[in-house]
Amino acid sequence: MSEEPKVSVIIPFYNCPYVDRAIQSVLGQSYSNIEIIVIDDGSTLWMEKLEPFKDQIIYIRKSNGGTASALNKGIEAATGIYFAWLSADDLFHPDKIKHQMQMLKSTGTSFNYTAYYYINEQGERISETISMIFNSRAHLIETMILGCPVNGSTVLLHMDIFRALGKFNEKFLYTHDYDLWLRILPYYAWSYIEEPLLDYRVHNEMGSVIHSEEQKKEIERVQARHHRVLSRLLLKERRK
Repeated sequence: MSEEPKVSVIIPFYNCPYVDRAIQSVLGQSYSNIEIIVIDDGSTLWMEKLEPFKDQIIYIRKSNGGTASALNKGIEAATGIYFAWLSADDLFHPDKIKHQMQMLKSTGTSFNYTAYYYINEQGERISETISMIFNSRAHLIETMILGCPVNGSTVLLHMDIFRALGKFNEKFLYTHDYDLWLRILPYYAWSYIEEPLLDYRVHNEMGSVIHSEEQKKEIERVQARHHRVLSRLLLKERRK
């Protein structure tokens, strides 16, 4: 048995032609104790991409309900101590999980996220490092009140967080991640890795492109929902 804590990597899959590459990027991790859970959210296309990996993944099919519902289904099936999420069109770098687990251990934190790169449809890198470094917890809170710099596929967190605060809110179709990070922020210290450990694929079929107007409205709802708590938290941090 591995002495490393198990990490459950959940891949929500809905009609994504890149899902095989996402799975391969998890199989190629230098950290050994990983389970891969692919949640098929009612796909009608590209399911054949999963066939070569069926003996290496946990595959669960459900009716279409959105990314949050797929992630929650994966969390319910997970047996790991830690949670990581990989969008089906993105790619982990080989040492992502290893470096994050080392960071969680060295900092005593339960939530970590990293810098990343943009890639295009062909997998070619099209950006410098996408990174936002915060010089204080107050700076982090200020930024999170205004928007979400945390890429969900870079996050690694302890499953205890879900037990304490609940899973993703399925009412938010496009900003479930932002909502959860804002729920976590008052109660848990975060750590950050400046090294880019993810390739984030930008393409015309991605949800943030297709549903940009709906996403903007949801962002406003999420911000309004958490404004009072975070404003108080920020005031408290500034007084330290």
